[in-house]
Amino acid sequence: MARPVIALLTDFGTRDHYAGAMKGVALGICPDAVLVDITHEIPPHDTLAGALELAACYRYFPVGTVFLVVVDPGVGSARRSIAAEAGGHRFVAPDNGVLTVAFSETPPTRVVELTERRYARSIVSRTFEGRDLFAPAAAWLANGIDLSELGRPAASWHTLDVPAPALADDAIVGEVVRIDRFGNLVTNVDRHTFERFADARGIRILAGIQALDRTVATYADAEPGAVCALFGSSDHLEVAVNGGSAANRLRLTRGARVIIARA
Repeated sequence: MARPVIALLTDFGTRDHYAGAMKGVALGICPDAVLVDITHEIPPHDTLAGALELAACYRYFPVGTVFLVVVDPGVGSARRSIAAEAGGHRFVAPDNGVLTVAFSETPPTRVVELTERRYARSIVSRTFEGRDLFAPAAAWLANGIDLSELGRPAASWHTLDVPAPALADDAIVGEVVRIDRFGNLVTNVDRHTFERFADARGIRILAGIQALDRTVATYADAEPGAVCALFGSSDHLEVAVNGGSAANRLRLTRGARVIIARA
């Protein structure tokens, strides 16, 4: 029988003890769990970045994976804590929109509030609910309890306003929504939207002062040091530099406009 998987995504970083403490609590409840770090390098309190990183990878995990997602600027406040089932996976997170993109792609079939205290640590810190509330709930789910045991059903949940590309007859106006560690500028323009607009005609991609008249299949199809546009592993349009950082070269940040126009 396969061991249960708990996948962690947080803004805790790895310098402090926070991620390790959550893992320790989870293993104390479900010692057979396989703990997978998606990332702990979400910018502090950046729920949109957390939502986008989760959406980029959750579908590649085995059915039954429990996603422990803690990006929580409202820790200790009146915001709810939730667990959900969606697409054969389970999710445990604060109800602050960090599950927005995953849920828009794979609508949840059940959502509950974490109100049953027997599935939390006996004392819940107002400043570290990741350790005392979310990690125990995820571990109990990995242990096989039904979602309904964690608390009462939730009929709604908080969602974020996720930027969407604006479409017109003569252009798509997208924006940079993620910058990966290589400096690639990942936009919100998906391949289907791009190809439907471009059709068989020429296009012009504008990112800051940089203009590109084609996409390439992979980074190495561009000359070393050259700026290029391509569809990366998330199937969204990226602006990149072969062997360098597009973010540094073009001095663009998240939210920067990227315009696709017909040539």
